[in-house]
Amino acid sequence: MLWLFFIMNLLGTVYGYEWYWLQMVDTIAEKPLWYVYFVPDSPTASLFFTLSVGYLILDRSRGSRSGKVYKAIRGFVEAFALITSFKYGVWAVTMIWAGAWQGVPVGWDGWMLTCSHLAMAVEALLFVRWYTFRIPAILLVACWTLWNDFMDYERGVFPRLPEVLVNNYYRTIEGFTISLSVIGILIAFICLGLRQKKQR
Repeated sequence: MLWLFFIMNLLGTVYGYEWYWLQMVDTIAEKPLWYVYFVPDSPTASLFFTLSVGYLILDRSRGSRSGKVYKAIRGFVEAFALITSFKYGVWAVTMIWAGAWQGVPVGWDGWMLTCSHLAMAVEALLFVRWYTFRIPAILLVACWTLWNDFMDYERGVFPRLPEVLVNNYYRTIEGFTISLSVIGILIAFICLGLRQKKQR
């Protein structure tokens, strides 16, 4: 089952980077090179979720590891997977159907993206019971996530959206995105608190 999740999310990640490819190329051509790291939001979230599943597979095959560096890296990956997969899963579905509400057609790809991004949010919440992240990892991911929001909406590298949404609801979308970041961070802290309470 873990291998199935790993393979499906890996394929989705590859497709996601391909979907963002033209925007990444344009960003490299028009803006400082390092801006490109903040362009592919959903596939990067999916990549980290895939890596988090990889850690679970390693635990099953070789047993749990206890090295400090290993734990720190794994905790960061898992916190990143939870916060960003929840955030961009909900965000993408909301943007697709906000566009539909404004008359933008939802084709087969819109339905596919809806299902895949809903799955991103749900699976991140389902897998959180096996995550091992602690407060430093959450804080690091929180910094990245909020900085990514700044880059998206103050430096213009947000995912390409229908013009009707950008022209009429830009600041609303910005506020909604930041709100999802805060909610994702709070979810991580709540899950950590519940895990620590259970371990007592």
